[in-house]
Amino acid sequence: MKKPFTAILLATTVTLGLGALPAKPAQAATDAVIVSSVNFRSQPDVNSKSYGLLKKGENVDILSKVNNWWYKVRDDSGRIGYVSTNSKYIRTTDSSSGGSSSKPSSTSTSNGSSSTSSTVNKVIAAGKKYLGTPYEFGSSRSNTRTFDCSDFVRQAFKEGAGITLPSDSRGQASYVKSKGGTTTNWRNLKPGDLMFFMEYRGTRASSYPSNKANQRVTHVGIYLGDGKILHTYSKESGGVRIDSFAGKHWEHRFIFGGSAL
Repeated sequence: MKKPFTAILLATTVTLGLGALPAKPAQAATDAVIVSSVNFRSQPDVNSKSYGLLKKGENVDILSKVNNWWYKVRDDSGRIGYVSTNSKYIRTTDSSSGGSSSKPSSTSTSNGSSSTSSTVNKVIAAGKKYLGTPYEFGSSRSNTRTFDCSDFVRQAFKEGAGITLPSDSRGQASYVKSKGGTTTNWRNLKPGDLMFFMEYRGTRASSYPSNKANQRVTHVGIYLGDGKILHTYSKESGGVRIDSFAGKHWEHRFIFGGSAL
C-alpha cells in the first residue's frame, strides 16, 4: 500500500527541514558583583556541595537564570556553579544593557581593521578619562573611585569596547594568550595592546631573568605607542598616569603583551 503524498511530504519536511534551521544564538553572560558573601554551590540546591563562599566585591558572570532561586555563574577563576538570585547577595552591574560577555571579541565588520582601530581609540580615551584617580590595591570592581592595575584596565575596556575582561592581571594575561599573537618584544606592540609585567626587583636589567616565560604576572597596563604606558600602580605615584618605560625598570620587567580585542 502506497503512503499518501501528504505523508511523504511531511516526512521529507521533518527529515530535511529541521536540519536546516539556524541554531539559536547563545545568550551573552551578564556581568554581576557579589554584594554579600554567598555559598557557591555545585548544583542549584541548598543541599549540594559548596565550593566555598564568594565574597563581597567579587565579580561573576551570570550564564543563565535556572529558576527564581538560582543563577548559574562563572567566577574569575573559571569555575562554574550556582548562587542565590536574592538581591542581597548578587547584583548585576550593567542591568540597562543586559550585561557584557566575559569572553570578549572585536566587532566583525566588512572593514575589521578600521573597526578595531576605532575601538582602540575609545578604550584609550576611556582610560585617560581616569588620569589621577587614586590607587587602591584590591579596589572594588563595582565603582570607579579607586583602581588597582587590573581594575583600571578592566574599566577602560568595559567603557571603551563594551566588553568585560577578567578582574585580575593574571586572568587578563591568560585571556590575551588565548587569543594568540602575543610578543615578548614591546617594540612589536600596537596602541591599545595590554602589557604584562613581573614583580619589581630593582632598576638594573641584570636583576631580571632574560627568559621571563615562567615569571608570575603582577602588573598590567595599556600600551599607548611611542614607548608609553597608561596604568596605575601605587598611591605614591599619584594613581592613574602615563609613563615612558623604555630603559626603565618597566622595560626590564616586561613579560609579554598582546591584544585583548
